[in-house]
Amino acid sequence: MPKTTTDRDANPSPRRHKTAHVPSVVGAHHGMLDLASVRIAGYNLEVKDDDGFIGDRASQGAFRDLLDDWRKRCRDRGDADPFGKLPSRKLSKKRIDKALEDAPNVGSDLVNGAIEEFAIGLTQVIQRFMRQKSWKGVQRIVVGGGFPESDAGERAILEAAALCHVQELPVQLARLRHEVDDGGLIGWVHLAPAHFVEHDDALLALDIGGTNVRCGVVRFRRDKAEDLSRADVVWREKWRHADDKPSRAGLVEQLARMLEEAIDFAHSKKIKLAPFVGIACPGLIREDGTIARGAQNLPGDWAADTFHLPTRLRERLPLIRHQPTQVLVHNDAVVQGLSELPFMRDVKRWAVLTIGTGLGNASYVNARVVKAGAKKR
Repeated sequence: MPKTTTDRDANPSPRRHKTAHVPSVVGAHHGMLDLASVRIAGYNLEVKDDDGFIGDRASQGAFRDLLDDWRKRCRDRGDADPFGKLPSRKLSKKRIDKALEDAPNVGSDLVNGAIEEFAIGLTQVIQRFMRQKSWKGVQRIVVGGGFPESDAGERAILEAAALCHVQELPVQLARLRHEVDDGGLIGWVHLAPAHFVEHDDALLALDIGGTNVRCGVVRFRRDKAEDLSRADVVWREKWRHADDKPSRAGLVEQLARMLEEAIDFAHSKKIKLAPFVGIACPGLIREDGTIARGAQNLPGDWAADTFHLPTRLRERLPLIRHQPTQVLVHNDAVVQGLSELPFMRDVKRWAVLTIGTGLGNASYVNARVVKAGAKKR
């Protein structure tokens, strides 16, 4: 079935009129940390030094700040800035990558300088993380998030991998197999209650980031692979909310509309949709599904005791196949990392870094190791 993907523009059209529905009533809380085949050892790791949180040095914003520094040095020498007056945080990925494509030129020199510095900073972050208890013994790190999707980001990851090798860090760096827009949705197939995976065709998932929101219908495809390695996204909608600058209430309302559209799509394609929604968002999630901290890039106060996102959405959703909907929430890096679970069976300990608006992180311990070529269970 072909994937249907749409991107919302700056002014999403109003939701068409619908008849009133009975809201879902099943409780909503934090997704599990101990799964059948893997344990989530930790996530949202926050390591500080005298200059603040070290993870802040390996975000997409950090790379743009480094590029600004290189551009300033260029101007201080009396040379023309090839990127003009626009701040680096306002430059598109395409414009930065174009400078690399047109190399050699001043612009490519500046971008390569920022790449090298960023790679050093990322390597230092990895070194510090691997000293922490939850990252001890990590053998492989999957790198996801929006930054590696660009040419500049990919080069920075490759340079960081080379630096890890030179410094004899016992860890491999790998890229996310799925599209970044899909990874943060597909991971939910491993977190959803087993009876949904066994008896239904697909689930609903949200991936809420500091810049974009993604909503999708994720098929399990157990007939193709029992380990869920063939799970895919058959419908996805992406909204760049950072451009619209909605209020917290406005963002929640739009999330509900996107989910309703996903339900309509599944119904039109006769997909047996599980009465389940998985929400991935940044930050540390409490057991009851509220956000303790780390969602500062989202509009409004998402850590307020009175704000419970899963409940707000559950109350807005219709019954799915005449059943109340269960809503779970988990950290976005955890979910994106779990999209790689079927491909990480050959190591005991592994981790994920998501380089986007901020630096997300999670680490995992497999229940058993399946050597390459061995039959998976």
